[in-house]
Amino acid sequence: MNGRVVAVCVSEDTGGPKRSVERIALVRGHGIQGDGHAGTWHRQVSLLADEQVDTMRAKGLDLVAGAFGENIVTRGLELEKVEVGRRLRLGDRAVLQITQIGKECHTRCKIYHQTGDCIMPTRGVFARVIRGGDLAPGDEIRTEAELDLFRVAVITLSDRGAAGARADEAGPLAAELLGGILGGHLVAQEILPDGREELEAALVRLADEEVCDLIVTTGGTGLSPRDVTPEGTLAVIDREIPGMAETMRAAGLAKTPHAMLSRAVCGQRGQTVIVNLSGSPKAVREQLEAIAPALPHALQMATGIPQDCAELRE
Repeated sequence: MNGRVVAVCVSEDTGGPKRSVERIALVRGHGIQGDGHAGTWHRQVSLLADEQVDTMRAKGLDLVAGAFGENIVTRGLELEKVEVGRRLRLGDRAVLQITQIGKECHTRCKIYHQTGDCIMPTRGVFARVIRGGDLAPGDEIRTEAELDLFRVAVITLSDRGAAGARADEAGPLAAELLGGILGGHLVAQEILPDGREELEAALVRLADEEVCDLIVTTGGTGLSPRDVTPEGTLAVIDREIPGMAETMRAAGLAKTPHAMLSRAVCGQRGQTVIVNLSGSPKAVREQLEAIAPALPHALQMATGIPQDCAELRE
């Protein structure tokens, strides 16, 4: 579905109308720069279809953009058909994920008292920014089927593999197995030399720019001087998911005592889950099989969409 942005609006305060502006800056994990509703919660940005505003104008109201407290006014998108969890691409760069449809109004606004009705509680749509960018009236807004699949990337850490001296078997196997577990979209499969700098840059790029839900690394989790994948991962994640790493080590210990030497880390950067796997194909298979039962649920939870965000439409 494709549509256009009719207006963009902001207000430093919450609970009232917003003013139309020429351009807004969408900030990943925050919302709209300078807007009162921005923050680390799930209703960072509000959207409203101009077609719905037309129904209120038909009642004789002279309405300007932002009158219902909406940040983005759209036309042509069929916003009423967009479900919670869907992702929208806005303009050239930004991506939003729908987190709630409608909301409970605790106080009656001026519009309600004038008409006995308000469309924001049933027709308003709320979203979180998962990729930032500037947005202005006239920019395109659209859904993309590819964005709604679990987006996966695989990175192999190997000096010899990056130099072309050894074929990478672990990375392709991880991609294949993840396809069976998640049925997602493979965004990238890369081979990097062991080391932190390139790994950290790749993890940030794939999480923040490529909107990956899951990034899996293979290799570099042992005790040799060049095994620094855990350190590179720890440098970019917001928090660890220790149970996943412990489960992988426990599965390996059932077969070999060498599994206790793995320093693999699992963690979360924003909405992206990052998992370190060992470098051998055998270990990759064992470790993914160990966490496979929890992996889809982990990615769903990482979106930050509250489980009780039921649709409130009439």
